[in-house]
Amino acid sequence: MTKTRQAVLSEILDRTRSVRRGGRALIAVDGLDGAGKSVLVSELIDLASRDDGRPLAGVSIDGFHHPRSVRYAEGRGPESFYRDSYDYPAFVESVVEPFRKGDPIVPTVWDVDADEPVPPDPLDLPDDCVFLVDGIFLHRPELCDLWDASVWVEVPFTVSVPRGNARFPHLNDADPESASNRRYVGGQRLYFAEAAPWDRATWILDNTDLDRPNLIR
Repeated sequence: MTKTRQAVLSEILDRTRSVRRGGRALIAVDGLDGAGKSVLVSELIDLASRDDGRPLAGVSIDGFHHPRSVRYAEGRGPESFYRDSYDYPAFVESVVEPFRKGDPIVPTVWDVDADEPVPPDPLDLPDDCVFLVDGIFLHRPELCDLWDASVWVEVPFTVSVPRGNARFPHLNDADPESASNRRYVGGQRLYFAEAAPWDRATWILDNTDLDRPNLIR
């Protein structure tokens, strides 16, 4: 890790720790597939663990996928990707509501690869903590009021698509406009048109250059 990235991570950590001091803060980390959201969350949690400051924990919206039968009921185009991928009521019931009450949360309910439910495994969190939720589409209209603050991790499609597709052997075309990427890129463009997440976010992190990210605001 370069000194530049370390400095930016320290600044983000300080800013997230300043949210709702003395209570529980719920912060979204949003961005394209391949933007570096989950890595960013892991880095921040690791950095926070090195001192005695306010603790951080994290969860991914990917633990709240709909079953495959629901996700593809309306086809495999961009619309179904944006509209039908996630069970947001289950996320609110399992994470948001208990988190606000000070109760244990359930960090995942569905195994997207096995396409089957996950037995509840409650997670206790401190009364004074920062809880980071990473995933796509987190600034959509029905979710944006859930967050105490949020980060939009900014990268262009020309960077996010090859980065994201590297994790999946069946997605090997780096061109954002290729037919194999239509569902995912098109779904994100629907999201952009509806939500403009960069306008709703508290902070924007340009993560195009992983060694030299730029915290814009």
